[in-house]
Amino acid sequence: MSAKDRPRDDPWASERAAMLVEIDDDFRRTAGDTGLTAMPASVRAAIAAVPRHRFVPDDERPFAYENRPQPIGHGQTISQPFIVALMTALLELQPQDRVLEIGTGCGYQAAVLARLAARIDSIEIVPELAALATATLAQLGIANVSVHVGDGHQGWGAQAPYDKIIATAAAATLPPAWAEQLAPGGRMVAPLGERDGVQWLHVLQKRRDGSVQRQRILGVRFVPLTGGGV
Repeated sequence: MSAKDRPRDDPWASERAAMLVEIDDDFRRTAGDTGLTAMPASVRAAIAAVPRHRFVPDDERPFAYENRPQPIGHGQTISQPFIVALMTALLELQPQDRVLEIGTGCGYQAAVLARLAARIDSIEIVPELAALATATLAQLGIANVSVHVGDGHQGWGAQAPYDKIIATAAAATLPPAWAEQLAPGGRMVAPLGERDGVQWLHVLQKRRDGSVQRQRILGVRFVPLTGGGV
């Protein structure tokens, strides 16, 4: 974000600019694993535009633009900004895309997605977090995100299939519902692995014949996906 792009009355401008510099550094550092040497311009614009401080608890606001995860209550976290940017970039979103997000949390990732895609359905198992995310998104005028309370293992079949799916919590193995609800030719980005074991960020592509091609991208650490499972 250049100086001319920053609102003069934005008290978070310098913190947000510093965060973007750190994200840029992480893209360069991990390029050998991710294949992305830089943050795509559209993703950078979305990250720059979403006020991350609005999505964290009051006592965490002074640290809202640090490049690290932060607690949001109920044993959940808001993901590291670099990871949000990376997963968004790996989705390769198009303006007409319909997206399913597994794990709304505080709503920050959904707010970023909302600037790049047509429609977001987001599912959250903790009712209090779902309500808080819904309220924050509404306060920011983000109207193309619908937050649903439910078990993320089951996806959200009512509006399937989806062009893109993103998971913000780690399942031990890929839940069958996710692959079923991804449209042929669709793309999914998800962390997979055990709670206390190795987790890897994966990109999954659904072929026209219904089979799923999987690519392992980067070692990560996410909170586990909770719920009844399959």
